[in-house]
Amino acid sequence: MDSYPRIHQLSTSVINKIAAGEVIERPASVVKELLDNSVDALASRIEVEVVNGGSELIRIVDDGEGIHADDLLLAVTSHATSKITSAEDLFQVQTMGFRGEALASIAEVSHFRLRTRQADQTSGIELQVNVGEISPPQPCGCPVGTIIEVKNLFANTPVRRKFLKTKGTEFGHVSEQFLRTALAHPRLHFVLRHNNKIVYELPPAASLIDRLRVFYGNALAEKLIAVESEADGIRIWGFAAHPSESKSTRKGQYLFLNGRWIQDRSLQHALSEAYRGLVMVGRHPIAFLNLELSPELVDVNVHPQKSEVRFQNGQQLYRQLLSTLRSQFLSMELDTSFQVSGMQSNDSTIPNEKSPEQREMQMELATWAKDKLTPGASKFLSPDAYSVFASPETDEMVDLSTVDPQTASNYFPPTGPTFTKASAELASDETENTQPENQPASATGHYETGYSVMQALNSYLIAECADGVMIIDQHALHERILYEYLRNRILSDKVESQKLLVPETIELSAGEVAVLLDQRETLDQLGFEIEEFGKSTLLLTSYPVMLSKLDRTQLIRDILDQLQTPGQKPTRRDIMDELLHMMSCKAAIKAGQRLKPEEMQSLLAQRHLIDDAHHCPHGRPTAMTLSRNELDKQFGRLG
Repeated sequence: MDSYPRIHQLSTSVINKIAAGEVIERPASVVKELLDNSVDALASRIEVEVVNGGSELIRIVDDGEGIHADDLLLAVTSHATSKITSAEDLFQVQTMGFRGEALASIAEVSHFRLRTRQADQTSGIELQVNVGEISPPQPCGCPVGTIIEVKNLFANTPVRRKFLKTKGTEFGHVSEQFLRTALAHPRLHFVLRHNNKIVYELPPAASLIDRLRVFYGNALAEKLIAVESEADGIRIWGFAAHPSESKSTRKGQYLFLNGRWIQDRSLQHALSEAYRGLVMVGRHPIAFLNLELSPELVDVNVHPQKSEVRFQNGQQLYRQLLSTLRSQFLSMELDTSFQVSGMQSNDSTIPNEKSPEQREMQMELATWAKDKLTPGASKFLSPDAYSVFASPETDEMVDLSTVDPQTASNYFPPTGPTFTKASAELASDETENTQPENQPASATGHYETGYSVMQALNSYLIAECADGVMIIDQHALHERILYEYLRNRILSDKVESQKLLVPETIELSAGEVAVLLDQRETLDQLGFEIEEFGKSTLLLTSYPVMLSKLDRTQLIRDILDQLQTPGQKPTRRDIMDELLHMMSCKAAIKAGQRLKPEEMQSLLAQRHLIDDAHHCPHGRPTAMTLSRNELDKQFGRLG
C-alpha cells in the first residue's frame, strides 16, 4: 500500500469553504460583498438589517435590476459572474464585484435565502441554500430587486464562529462597512438597522459633505477643506480636515477609487507627508478623498476582498495627491481659534484662503524687510537668513545656538515693522520705538496699525488682530522660522561644514557602525562626514557649523536611534527632518525668555515671511485666536 498521499480533486464544498475563509472573515465581510452587489445592480435604495452583530441574521434589500430566473443557480456557483467574460476584462473592471466567489462562499457557511424579481416579471423567484445544500428554486412574491438573508453565519464551521468578537464589536465592523459604501455613493438611499432599531436613515445626498455631516456632525464638517485637482486623466477630489483635527490612528482616512474603498500605503504616506509639520507627531490627519482614473491604469485583482489595488503609475498619483494637498494648505490661513471653556462660538476654526490683498501685502513686506530695514534687521527678516541674528557690535550673522540665552535678546534688530491693512504702505526705517528700556514683561509694541503686542508669562505674545486677539507661543513660532531656514539651506546644498583637526572617535557596536555607514550619503548632506575606524568605531571628521555648540557624538547617536526605530525603515527625508526638528528646537527662543518690544516686533514680522507660520515643526500650533465675538459673549455684551 502506497503510504504517500496522492493528488486528488477537492470537492465543491471544500473549495467553497476555502474561498469563504479568504473572503468571509466576519459578518461585516458578508455585508461588504452584498452591498457591492446591490451597488452593481444599480439600486437606488439599499437597506441593511443585522441581528446580534450579524452573527444571527444579515438581510440586504435593494431595488436594483434583480437576477434573471435562469441565472439563479449560477449565482451561488463558484466562479460564476455577470461582470467579466475574459482575462482582459480584469483591466477594465468598472464594478465593485467581479470574482464570482462571494455568494457561493456565503451560502456554503450559512443558512442562505435569496429572493429576486426583475422589472419585466410579474412574480419573483426564491432560492434557499442550507450550508451548501441547494434546494430547487421556487416562485415567490417580492418587489423588484433582490432580498438576501444570511442566518447563522459559520453554522457548519464552529471554529470560525468561536473567533467572532462580542456582538457590539461585530456590529461596529458592520457599521464601518456600511459607512464606507454610503460615503462612496452619497446619491443612494441607505438604511441600517440593528436588532430592529434604525441606526442610520440616509436619504440621497446632494454632495459628499452633506453625508459627512450626518456621520461626523457639523463640528468636523465645518473644518473640512475642499480639495480638487486633475492631471493626465487622474482626478482627485474630496475633503481634508484642518490640521487641528487629527486622530491617534489612520481610521479617519478614507480613500475611494472609482467608488471602491481601498487601502494603499503609498497614498497614505502622501497624505502624511502633506500634513508633515502641521499635526502633532504621533497623530494622523483626517481625509475623505476620491480618486477617479481609467480602469486600465489600475489592477483591482490583487486581493480577495478587493481592498488593495496596484496602480500602473503609483509615483505619479503619489505626487499629485501630495501636491494637491500642500498647494491648498499653502494658499490658506491655518490659524487655530481659541475656544473659551463652556462656550460655543460661531467663529469656527475654518481655514480661509488668502486674499489677493493679503498675498500682495506679504510680498511687499518681504521686499520692505530686505530693502528698508537697517542692515541687521534686514538680515534677520530676510527669507535667506531666518535662523540668524545680527550682532549689534559687528553686524555679523550670529547663530542663536551659540549665544547665552540671557544675552540672546541683544541680537534682535533695533526696530520692527508697523503693518498697515488697506494700502499695504509699510513703515520705513525711521519708525521709532518709544518704549523705555526698563519696560516690564508686559511691554507693548505695535503689530498692526493701532494694534499692540505684549509678552505674558515670558512665553507668549499677545497681539491684536483683525478678528480679535491672537496669542502666540514665542518658542513654537521661532522654531518654525528656524526650521524652514535650515531646511532650505540643506535642500540647496548650502550647509557649511567644519573639519575637525583631530577626528572624534565614536564607540559603537559593529551593527550600529554598519547602519550609519549605510546612510553616509545622507549624513554628508547634513554636514557630517564619518569614516570607518575598525569594526566597532567610527571617526567623525566634520560636522555642521550651525551645530558647533551641541554634543556632536550625541547627535550621531540620536540619528542612529532613529535609523533603528523598530517596525519601520526611516527614509532619507525622515532622517533629515528629525535632525532639523532638533536643531531648530535647540536654537529657538525658549519659553521663559523675556523679550524686548522690538524683539517681539521682529519675531511677529517673520511670521509673514514663511510658508507655514501656524504650526511648529512638531505640529503644535504657534498661535490661537480669541475672536471679538467670543470676548463679547464672555463679558455679556451680546444679548
